Amino acid sequence: MSLSPERWRAVVRGTARDPAAFLLRRGLWLAWLPYAVGVWWRNRRFDKGRNVHRAGIPVISVGNLTVGGTGKTPCVEYVARLLRERDLRVAVLSRGYGAELGRNDEAMVLEENLPDVPHYQGRDRVALARTAVEESESEVMVLDDGFQHRRLARDLDIVLIDATDPWASGYLLPRGGLREPRTGLRRAGFVVLTRCDAVSEDAVGRIVSEVRRIVPAVPIGKTIHAPLELTSGERQEPVDALKGRPIGAFCGIGNPNAFRQTLTALGTNVRDFREYPDHHAYRREDVDDLRRWAATLPDDAVVATTQKDWVKLRLTELAGRPLWAVRVGLRFIEGRDLFDKAVLKASGLEQN
Repeated sequence: MSLSPERWRAVVRGTARDPAAFLLRRGLWLAWLPYAVGVWWRNRRFDKGRNVHRAGIPVISVGNLTVGGTGKTPCVEYVARLLRERDLRVAVLSRGYGAELGRNDEAMVLEENLPDVPHYQGRDRVALARTAVEESESEVMVLDDGFQHRRLARDLDIVLIDATDPWASGYLLPRGGLREPRTGLRRAGFVVLTRCDAVSEDAVGRIVSEVRRIVPAVPIGKTIHAPLELTSGERQEPVDALKGRPIGAFCGIGNPNAFRQTLTALGTNVRDFREYPDHHAYRREDVDDLRRWAATLPDDAVVATTQKDWVKLRLTELAGRPLWAVRVGLRFIEGRDLFDKAVLKASGLEQN
C-alpha cells in the first residue's frame, strides 16, 4: 500500500487517528528499528574514516537532518553565487532525485538562476567530483543535499533546519521524518535556521536551545525565504502584483505548506491549493487536469506555483489564467557575516 505525502505526514504526526492510521504507526515502528541500526552502523564506519574520499579541492555541503523541503536549493544558490562573485570556478553536485532525462527540478532551477555554474547529477558523488574537476576545472564544489552522503569528504557541512518543522515529528524514518538522530548535528560546521519568519521568536529560541544542547559551539544563522519576483518564461513581475488577487496555487515540493504561507504573506486570496508529491514529474494528463481545474477559478484569477514546478511545465497560462512562478531567495536576518566568512574560509579564500 502506498501513502500520499499528506497521509504519511498525518500518520507520523499523530493527527490521523482513524484505525488504519493506528495500525500504520505500529507498522512504521517495526520498520524503524532496522533503519536505525543501519544509520548507526553506517555513521560509525564513516566516523572512523572508512571509504571516505577527498576531491582534491574544497568541498562545501548543504544538507539537513530531515526529509522534505528545508530550503536547500536557495541555500545552494546563495553559496554558489557568493563563490562566483569571488571569481571561483564552482560546480554543484547532487543526487538528482526525481530526475527526468538526466536533470531534476533543482538542477533546472539552478541552471536558470546560475547559468555559469555547471551542475552534475548522479548516485556516485566521488565519481562526479572527479568529472567536475576534469571537465570544468572546478576550484570548489557545493554538494546539494550532501549531509548524509559521506563518501566524499567536505571542508564545511552546512545543516539547514526548517523552523516550521525542525525535527519532523522527532522520530527516525519511516516512523518520522528524521534521516538520522539529532546528534548528527555534531558534524555540522554551520547551522542555518530557515523560514524563521513563519514562527514565533519563542519557537526559534527553542530550536536554538536544542541545537546548543547538542553542539554548543556551532555558529547559527537565521534566515527567511524571501519572494524575489514572479517569473513566467521571459516575463518578470514584482511579487506585489499578486496582492489582493484571487489565486489558484499548486506545487510538488517537500514542504507545500511553506509555499501556501508565502502566498498568504504576499496578501493573496488563495481560492484553491493543490499538492503533488515532491519532485513530481508532470505528465500530459496532469496538465490537462490542471487546465480543467484552472477553468473553475474566477476569470480574474492568477495561477501560482513554485519555480521548481514551473521549470518542468514551462507554461505561461492555464485555461486563460496567467501562470506565474514565485522565485524565492535565501535572506539572512541574523548571522550573514559569520556564514559568508565560514564559506569563504572553507573555499580557501580566507584563513581566519
